[in-house]
Amino acid sequence: MQLESLRIYCDVVRWASFSRGAAENGVSQSTASQAVHQLEVRLGVKLIDRSKRPLVLTPHGQMFYEGCKDLIGSYQALESRVKALENEENVVGTVRVSSIYSVGLAHLTGFADRFRSQYPQAEVRLEYLHPTRVVESVQEGLNELGLISFPQKWPDLTVIPWREEEMVIVASPRHPIAQLESVNVERLEGEQFVAFESPLTIRRAIDRFLRKHGVHVNVALEFDNIENIKRAVIELPEAVAILPLPTLEHELMAGTISAIHIQDHPLSRPIAVIHRAAGGLGLTASRFLKLLLHPCPCTSDSSENPLNKAGASASKR
Repeated sequence: MQLESLRIYCDVVRWASFSRGAAENGVSQSTASQAVHQLEVRLGVKLIDRSKRPLVLTPHGQMFYEGCKDLIGSYQALESRVKALENEENVVGTVRVSSIYSVGLAHLTGFADRFRSQYPQAEVRLEYLHPTRVVESVQEGLNELGLISFPQKWPDLTVIPWREEEMVIVASPRHPIAQLESVNVERLEGEQFVAFESPLTIRRAIDRFLRKHGVHVNVALEFDNIENIKRAVIELPEAVAILPLPTLEHELMAGTISAIHIQDHPLSRPIAVIHRAAGGLGLTASRFLKLLLHPCPCTSDSSENPLNKAGASASKR
């Protein structure tokens, strides 16, 4: 039984789709279907109910999936250790990283490019997921590292603080508040508000912040991602939102959004790196984690960062 077939099976299950599972592994849909069929023949049981959409696991399939996740994660860590045995600095193989969308493709790609430059035989695979899927993908061993906001305590995960991002009030340049550089949070009383959907941790954090300061807003729209919230604020000049400043880079540069700092009671979004507590990280993942936590000056935040300049100029418009 080849490990590739087990990996294809796990990806098909994870995406509830043969086509997506096949794409994840660089094979055709028919190849992925045949790999799962061969597993079923070998085991003598049905793993997936193909008559339903999306695909549904049988009880045997669920049991097999749970075991395969741990097996693949253990093998990947073992492979990294074995390949690096001859030379501690001979970092090879692939580190799989999942992240919430709003961390920023350009930001993480910069880390990945620097890592490949430093370790030419290593590769970084980035995957952007919904926050709950980031956590699940690391717990299941599908990704070695995860980047998540407002981290909690998970008994099976190690949580490492990464950075704090200032949260700012976001408004259309046509909104009266956009002319101000900073305001007290009380200024939001009664404003039309574009919010995150209720189940999201960032929504609960913003709600707690507003309640703490006795501020009541009128939630006009709710979305599950930052991009839609920014679009709504641009299209609804009477509405405002609260978002992390680093996620506004392109809009601030283009002048389509204004960022207003919160006086007296600042709010920030913590970002953390997570990995499985058991088993430890392979060498490749450990080196990438080290790069994330201790970047060179060229990747650190500084006053010369164009984003900081954009934020300052936009908030003064």
